[in-house]
Amino acid sequence: MKRTKSQSWKRLDNAAKIFPPNSNRHDTKVFRFSCGLKETINADALQIALDKTIVDFPLYTSIIRKGLFWYYFETTHLKPEVKPESKPPCSVIYDENIKSLLFEVTYYKNRINLEIYHALTDGAGALQFLRTLVLHYLVLQHQEDFADHLPSIDYDASQTQREADSFKKYFDTGEILKKKPIKKAYKIHGEKHEGYKLQVINGSASVKDVLREAHKYNTTLTIFLCSILICAIGKEMSIRDRKYPIVLSVPVNLRTYFQSASARNFFSVINISHSFKDDEMSLAQVIQHLNEMFKQELTTKHLQARLNKLVSLERNYATRVVPLFLKKPTLRIAHRLTNKEITSVLSNIGQVRMPKEVEDYIDSFDVCVSTNNIQVCVCSYKDKLSMSFTSPFISTEVQKNFFRELIAMGIDVTIATNIGNEAKDQEG
Repeated sequence: MKRTKSQSWKRLDNAAKIFPPNSNRHDTKVFRFSCGLKETINADALQIALDKTIVDFPLYTSIIRKGLFWYYFETTHLKPEVKPESKPPCSVIYDENIKSLLFEVTYYKNRINLEIYHALTDGAGALQFLRTLVLHYLVLQHQEDFADHLPSIDYDASQTQREADSFKKYFDTGEILKKKPIKKAYKIHGEKHEGYKLQVINGSASVKDVLREAHKYNTTLTIFLCSILICAIGKEMSIRDRKYPIVLSVPVNLRTYFQSASARNFFSVINISHSFKDDEMSLAQVIQHLNEMFKQELTTKHLQARLNKLVSLERNYATRVVPLFLKKPTLRIAHRLTNKEITSVLSNIGQVRMPKEVEDYIDSFDVCVSTNNIQVCVCSYKDKLSMSFTSPFISTEVQKNFFRELIAMGIDVTIATNIGNEAKDQEG
């Protein structure tokens, strides 16, 4: 498609800058949101819905270009086109040699998929796009049901607010998080699938059932699942590996702590850890330990200090004047060093809400992400909790340990995977 160059450009936000130099076939830095409807997708209606949605999210018509000092977004006249699903989840979207949009919308049977390159936005921002897209689609498909009243999404931010760089807005010169020495975390190893295949194993359960068990331990759903994941990994550790802590990286939506309606990246991470070197593998002990760590890490003061640290590095004069071709190796080294401190990632997007008028047309929402390790993404819709593991490894022992723990508590878990027994569901 012919493209006319636009003069509109924006800098990448602080979180986005790490992604372009570290994207590859092993880890594409792409995540996927899916919405399962109770009806087969009409491709023509979905395209019309996408055309309407993109008007409210103009930054999504951008491509990434390389400048002298940093990458930047450039707005184009490229039009996103709805396509049938034909590639594995979280396949490559960004290629610095190809000028293409940074997201894709595909469909398969009753499922709408939104895949996004992480430099464009985070999970919370992408979810606003998908919610808007699904609403437009359902209104088009069921116009007779909305003749008297058109439902709307509870996201009335202006274009300026949606495109705001909230890292820049909330940076101050106050307290900066102190640098800690790099400590090696336990790393998961194993034989990987050929051809950079990403295995997705999704487990769905009742939100009420999982919360019931979490509340028995006086903890939150996120801490409960993090604790089960740590124990699931711990069961696969050798005795000699127990000298290393299991460290989970947990993304945090900063919009919860700082007022922002940005549809771009605005997240931080906290690292929580547990060591089985001297302890028995008790879920209760892990939960108690994580409760304390989350209390320490999840404070506005701590998150502000971390934000200040990251943005101050970017704003440092010496960093700013270094050409991009010299920055790229440094950003890759920094990324590798950070990964040495992490065993796995658990990301809880939270509850997905849709207008009541369209709730009955929707079955579920799911989210998964590319990774070169093992990562878990969690979200819920009504009473359906979705827990999606992504992994390049052939072994699924960690995933089995995780879901078996939930099943042992009396929680029904329905499991599906994209590799092996294709589309086969199992219920525990």
